[in-house]
Amino acid sequence: MMAVAEGKQQRFDDKGGKIDVLGDEILSHVLERLPDRLDRLSWCLVCKRFLSVEASCRQYIHLLRSEILSKVLQRYSQVKNLDLSSCMQITDESLETVARLAGTRLLSLKLIRVRGFTCAGLEAIGRACSSLQEVDLTNCLHVGDATLAGLAQLKNLQSLKIPGCRYVTDTGLGFIAASCKQLKLLNLKWCLGIRDAGIMAIASNCKQLHTLDLSYTEVTDKSLALLATLDHLQNLSLMACNSVNDTALVCLKNGSRSLQRLDVAKCANVSSVGIMALANSSVQLQELTLSYCLPITDMLLESIQQLKNLQGIKLDGCDISGAHVNLIGRGCKDLKEFSVCKCNGVNDRGIIGVIIGCPGLLKLDLTCCRDLTDATMGAIASSCKGLRTLKMEACNLVSEEGLELIGNGCPNLEELDFTDCRVNDNGCKSIARCTALRFLKLGFCMDITNTALVYIGAGCHNLRELDVYRSVGIGDPGVAAIASGCPRLRVLNLSYCELITDSSLMSVAQLQDLMQLELRACVLLTSVGLAYVAASCKKMVELDIKRCAFISDPGILALTQGCPHLRQINMSYTQVTNEGLMAVAKQLSCIQDLKLVHMKHVSVDCFAEALLACGCLKKVKLLTRLRMEMPSHVITQLENRGCRLRWMEKPA
Repeated sequence: MMAVAEGKQQRFDDKGGKIDVLGDEILSHVLERLPDRLDRLSWCLVCKRFLSVEASCRQYIHLLRSEILSKVLQRYSQVKNLDLSSCMQITDESLETVARLAGTRLLSLKLIRVRGFTCAGLEAIGRACSSLQEVDLTNCLHVGDATLAGLAQLKNLQSLKIPGCRYVTDTGLGFIAASCKQLKLLNLKWCLGIRDAGIMAIASNCKQLHTLDLSYTEVTDKSLALLATLDHLQNLSLMACNSVNDTALVCLKNGSRSLQRLDVAKCANVSSVGIMALANSSVQLQELTLSYCLPITDMLLESIQQLKNLQGIKLDGCDISGAHVNLIGRGCKDLKEFSVCKCNGVNDRGIIGVIIGCPGLLKLDLTCCRDLTDATMGAIASSCKGLRTLKMEACNLVSEEGLELIGNGCPNLEELDFTDCRVNDNGCKSIARCTALRFLKLGFCMDITNTALVYIGAGCHNLRELDVYRSVGIGDPGVAAIASGCPRLRVLNLSYCELITDSSLMSVAQLQDLMQLELRACVLLTSVGLAYVAASCKKMVELDIKRCAFISDPGILALTQGCPHLRQINMSYTQVTNEGLMAVAKQLSCIQDLKLVHMKHVSVDCFAEALLACGCLKKVKLLTRLRMEMPSHVITQLENRGCRLRWMEKPA
């Protein structure tokens, strides 16, 4: 025993302890098994060696503040994937820093909704980052043809996303087509300057292209005919391409053999003729989206039956009146996803036919199919044992008995949406049998009480998201049951649950993984309760306390100390004063979205100073009258940064 004790003493007395026996490679493998960002941060704080190992292993960085870009890239010398989307502005100098310090090792760069850089900055990236394969410029509204000319230097570019870049034209796309021969994914959604010439250039030069999104562009059948010749094109989205008609689909029928996913939602000039032509071809479609574009007829459904490999079909918003939807179940036996959200004419008979014919269904969206009854629920429970997602918002004919069938028959359900349904406590008892549930929506369910949440908390321990918005029977005991029974909850919506008090927030404080909390119009809450949340929920990113009339500066000050990662907060109609708002501006360095309507205790000068102090601010909502009262140079400066100012005219 003495020898054992001496051995233990020696192990702990040695400088550095036994950990020094482990090489950096072993420590890096240990680090790889810590996916949570805060756990990795804790690792870094253990000792300098752990900090060094983490720095040498890090290959991905999501930066929040551009001013530390140079230091970060110098420290993390192995970074290959860089996301700068949360930075308010990225200048040409910033991109030159990336080019200099990341250089040829950089593989992906994200600049989503970022402003401040010009074509010169991306030219620097193009010259120095020759290995770059993925660039994401989503909603960079100032990006145009000159920018794409700079990116055209990236010979290894495989993925380019520029949705919302309305100044891009066929000229810019021509630069990419001429140089980026390895391009495989191209997203041009909402690029209103794109016409056939640019797409034809891409089709002629980028023979490896497999994913193309042309939604909301002005392309026509002419360019689609050339796209149909691409041997590797698998995914094509033509949503709201109103210059595309049935001729385009005939071209795809005659040319494309690789196409697997096609989206023609909202295409006003696509008819059942084009879809039937495609269905009668050798195209092996796996997913087809026809939402909001044409009436569904029996003839069309009979054609779709021939798509034997079809795994997903979306008919959202279509008129199905008079059609026999059950025809789908006769032919598409491998169907995994079926969606008829907001369709007119959906009834039990049609849906039951699909369910019985497609027992392998994993996702079923029946939102606002108001004529469905417990008969459909029975069919789901008996035929679709592997169902993962079921959405039935506003299906008010489903009763307690229907929910019991689901609870007993679908043990693998991970997502349930019964918003605005006739769900009661006994129904929730049945739902709680679905122990794999991760996402549950029970908003506007007026008949549920605390007992319902007790059942959920006792059965659904893996829950990540719970929405009980406007379910007015919920109070403190129910929230306590959820907090103790669902410790991994990340998103919680309690808005308009007017019975909850600070006691509920004391319970919520147990949820250390909580990232999003909505408490709108929970009128009994005070700053005391909010302070409990702030002290424990360190991962909080989004918070809504609109119309919480008793929340004031002490609660906000607690948030600024305890929740440093907050990016979005709605403080409208609260009692927060100048002190609270300035604390948010100066101490929450990540804040990007503020809603500040009817904050009567905040002065105009404070609004101006606070907004200018929020260096990462991207969106702010204010009363219209402040537009006249706030100094014009403040508004100009915010807009020049890229901050979106929304002026609201709302009653007090």
